[in-house]
Amino acid sequence: MKVIDLLKENAIALNMSPSSKQELYDKLIDLHCGAGNVSDKEQFKKDIAKREEEGPTAIGDGVAIPHAKSEAVAKPGLAAATVPSGIDLDAMDGAPSNLIFMIAAPKQGGDMHLEVLSRLTVMLMDEAFRKKLLAAKSVKEFLKHIDEKEIEKYGAEDAAAEPAPEPQPAKKVKLVAVTACPTGIAHTFMAAEALEQKAAELGYEIKVETNGSGGAKNVLTAKEIAEADGVIIAADKNVEMARFDGKRMVQTKVSDGIHKPGELIEKIVSGAAGVYSHKGGGKAADTESEGGDGIGHSIYKHLMNGVSHMLPFVVGGGILIALAFLFDDYEINPAGFGTNTPFAAFFKTIGDTAFGFMLPILAGFIAMSIADRPGLAVGFVGGAMAVAGTTFASLVNPDANVVSAGFLGALFAGFVGGYITLGLEKACSKLPDALEGIKPVLIYPLVGILLMGLVMFLFNPIIGALNTALNNGLKAMSGASKILLGIVLGGMMSIDMGGPFNKAAYVFGTAAIAEGNYDIMAAVMVGGMVPPLAIALCTTFFKNRFTPSERKSGVVNYIMGLCFISEGAIPYAASDPLRVIPSCIVGSAVSGALSMAFGCTLMAPHGGIFVFPVVGNVLGYLIALVVGSVVGALMLALLKKPLGEKAGLKK
Repeated sequence: MKVIDLLKENAIALNMSPSSKQELYDKLIDLHCGAGNVSDKEQFKKDIAKREEEGPTAIGDGVAIPHAKSEAVAKPGLAAATVPSGIDLDAMDGAPSNLIFMIAAPKQGGDMHLEVLSRLTVMLMDEAFRKKLLAAKSVKEFLKHIDEKEIEKYGAEDAAAEPAPEPQPAKKVKLVAVTACPTGIAHTFMAAEALEQKAAELGYEIKVETNGSGGAKNVLTAKEIAEADGVIIAADKNVEMARFDGKRMVQTKVSDGIHKPGELIEKIVSGAAGVYSHKGGGKAADTESEGGDGIGHSIYKHLMNGVSHMLPFVVGGGILIALAFLFDDYEINPAGFGTNTPFAAFFKTIGDTAFGFMLPILAGFIAMSIADRPGLAVGFVGGAMAVAGTTFASLVNPDANVVSAGFLGALFAGFVGGYITLGLEKACSKLPDALEGIKPVLIYPLVGILLMGLVMFLFNPIIGALNTALNNGLKAMSGASKILLGIVLGGMMSIDMGGPFNKAAYVFGTAAIAEGNYDIMAAVMVGGMVPPLAIALCTTFFKNRFTPSERKSGVVNYIMGLCFISEGAIPYAASDPLRVIPSCIVGSAVSGALSMAFGCTLMAPHGGIFVFPVVGNVLGYLIALVVGSVVGALMLALLKKPLGEKAGLKK
């Protein structure tokens, strides 16, 4: 349907100067009523208001396209207005809007409004075209410019040339997707929301499975996968892939799911994406990948798969151990602190048991990410041997000094175990088909674990020495060096707020917990809490720097910051990176430095304010959090200039 077919002369108002958004919308609704598009003015007004509550329809560059599907619409139509002086409609770029098109779509009329919305958006991206519309001296000239632009962009459409054939229902594009991030809290669901919104905007059907911290939700069924035209995997950890064998697929980072949903969907719809062929351990060569197939990202994804499965053991075990120290009496026996009383010993025993699984789980799921299920046992055993620190020397001489390879050893075991298993799969690929069933239950675990043991016996002394040197260096840090480490780690948490820098600092913090250095995790978590809190404070106390919609969203960042969900600051960083990101980095660095200076400790790698009761020196920790958040908010307020009066905001 052509835009020009929906826009009549009596539904256009040029050179308006409304005093408010409501006055403008009332005028546009009156135009719809006058053109016979709307039969119930009040109902349509309510439906437009309801759509506006979901988010601004001002798309930026001076353009706004308010729209609604409503029972009050008698026939689909458009109303248009020009406001040369501009009016604030909560545009994403904060600028006033001067070209407004209101779409009225029937409730039962399909997705006509999405088609028109798409056409209008594309046409209005042309700055010269927008200037022509604003400069139009008459309604006829306004319509002439639209007609010419639509023909230029989409070609001539003469509906009257011949009777239209009986409409055949078009096959609706169906897509499925999976989103996942290492912690499974924010990025997972932000990517899902972005994909769902973009698919709806384009008129496609999509179902998104989220692999979050609470497990997989909205799980895809075999029928849905079979009927789908393609699959989008936006994940920074491995997901179950065998079910997608033979489907057209795009694999990419979870951040691309948030920022590039349209591009990912277009890869599938256009046929540019390759077909996935499941090989048991990796991505098929002909699968389309959006920056997710590099060696660096593959290593990162395998590592994050291990970390995400390890986290529950660290969180649960760490908090229980911290509670044991909290409830124990140090003076009874300093050497046995944590187990001096039965009540404390209860918590300590359970916590230690959970902690004992941490590194084997890390190694096992790294290996599983690389080689699928056959790699799990091999990596798990390698991780356990890294913890034990057993060597060839200790076999010959039981009194030989045994040093645990710790976190570094578990990382090494995970990757080596995964590639050992892949090597075995390749070596066994030419065995007779009769042995196919025995390979995963006998050959892979038996030979894989044996080879893993030989490797760990050989490398444990080397990695153990390196691990000991690193831990001794961290423990020896004091004064300026410790504060500098806090500055670096805190700042890294804000560079990309959930991306590789953030996760590198986070993994370093969890590794430190495994080795008994609890001050590092404290600096990491407080640094990650600052960005959303700094944004929230700035939107509260410096309102004139933000649009109304940004101010509304700012309140939510108080909750996200206190819960240690750094991703709450991402929308603000994306819209104004040169001001928001440096402000958050400085605020986080200050908090990390103060946490180190105050000697704060934390045995749990997540939880925000909910784990404050087990923080060492909680008062100093609160001060570090408040000071860093205030510094970040003040710096952001200084860098961001107040929005002008033309945007409809009070200074």
